[in-house]
Amino acid sequence: MSAPREEVADFADLGVRAFTTTRAAGSYAWQSAEPAAAVFARWESLRTELRQAGAPRLATAHQVHGTTVIEHVAGWSGWLRAPEADGHFSSTRGTAMAVTIADCVPIFLVHPSGAAALLHSGWRGTAARIIEQGIAAFTRAGHSTRDLRAHLGPAICGRCYEVSPEVYAQLTARTVDRPTPVDLRALIASHAAAAGLHALTISPLCTRCDNTMFYSHRAGDPARQLAVLAAVTSPPASARPIRAVARSSPPLAPQGSGNRESGIGGGRTTLVWPRSKGVMPPPIPDSRFPDLARCSP
Repeated sequence: MSAPREEVADFADLGVRAFTTTRAAGSYAWQSAEPAAAVFARWESLRTELRQAGAPRLATAHQVHGTTVIEHVAGWSGWLRAPEADGHFSSTRGTAMAVTIADCVPIFLVHPSGAAALLHSGWRGTAARIIEQGIAAFTRAGHSTRDLRAHLGPAICGRCYEVSPEVYAQLTARTVDRPTPVDLRALIASHAAAAGLHALTISPLCTRCDNTMFYSHRAGDPARQLAVLAAVTSPPASARPIRAVARSSPPLAPQGSGNRESGIGGGRTTLVWPRSKGVMPPPIPDSRFPDLARCSP
């Protein structure tokens, strides 16, 4: 059985919990054939866990593949579901944030002060550079981009994500005459670098290649996993986490040929993998880009 989460270990020293759930945790999608009571029970269990860890507030929203980032304030408790937004920001500790994903990129942004943002970026959000909206929220709160740390969680890889010529042009400003693969995480990383953010980690996992571990829209899954970010004072250890511990150092190269290799240079990617029956092994690293792992064919 696979581990229920991919934890972002790079944020732990800041008192920040960040993770993406897997199939082992079950689906968090409301619009599916699964009984609503089962889905609600997972959300309630998560909310209890986060509250006990020091985050009495949980912010979510109806996601519409846009660029709206809600800026949350303290002074409330409970579970908020806001209308039509794809990002959350809080300048103070104690507000947990969550977005549902199933191929789109979860973007985690954290400042040492405890200010944090969580974004949901599909191709539309990537083309419209929602990451710039997230970074701008930190700037308005008086935080320098140079001090931010970012993580791009499990998402569909460049090998698996083929888009139409029209979508490819919106993403890359390049013209092609046939459906072409594109790597959203590589594009987001280049947008982050252009905005002055260089402390970036990237999950080597692909929701489509690793479909036995993650839900994937392209694979036909109606279910959704959850990306969660919470700045707390003393985060508890989770059960049997997968740890995403790669640090990519500058410079971050822009998107290359649009295939599965993202062309991001700098750091190295490692993955601590649980040795248990039924867990897929780590993807094989590409020799040209040792920092990112390559998905299995």
